[in-house]
Amino acid sequence: MIKKHPIEIFSDWVISGKDDGMEKNHMHSVKNMLDYALKDLEDFTFIDAGCGTGWVVRMVSEMETCFSSNGVDGSTKMIEKAKSIDSLNKYDCSDLLTWKPNSKKDVVHSMEVLYYFENPLLVIENFYNNWLNNNGRLIIGVDFYKENPSSHDWPEKTNVSIMNLISKSEWKKMFLDAGFKNVESWEVGKTKDWEGTLVVTGTKK
Repeated sequence: MIKKHPIEIFSDWVISGKDDGMEKNHMHSVKNMLDYALKDLEDFTFIDAGCGTGWVVRMVSEMETCFSSNGVDGSTKMIEKAKSIDSLNKYDCSDLLTWKPNSKKDVVHSMEVLYYFENPLLVIENFYNNWLNNNGRLIIGVDFYKENPSSHDWPEKTNVSIMNLISKSEWKKMFLDAGFKNVESWEVGKTKDWEGTLVVTGTKK
């Protein structure tokens, strides 16, 4: 069977309605990430990298302290659906590896996206150099990582062409290599057979 590019797979999810499960499956982890990243901020600007149909963008935009909430995704179908649901916030369809926002943001959030790139470090460097204000924060969540063995069969299950299996320490090193300071990581939602979502975050100094 011919393997599909991640963007093609996610576009198929929109057609089949499978995209609706993303909010349900990731809500617990994303709320933990947002609580951490936004807790002390006033009048912040926010962008969701790999926003899908925009559920995180919409959730954040409703917060009183949010000045602007934007989303970017590589899938045309995901962005079309996001725009059809939400006409208030801005959505762009573009490659996270090369795209740059018109203005830098205080917080860049990304859930279940970065391991779909051949070299995630290059995407993290783009976030650092072109997306974030000084003192801005990047926070990412990944469920597919080396220390979470129950996720290791996902490439075969999904038939995806790119899926980088990276360890916790390697993710943290990429943040440090890109220039981030105060790099931290933790797991959310751990159970007996599931190591939880790996969250990694750092600030641009």
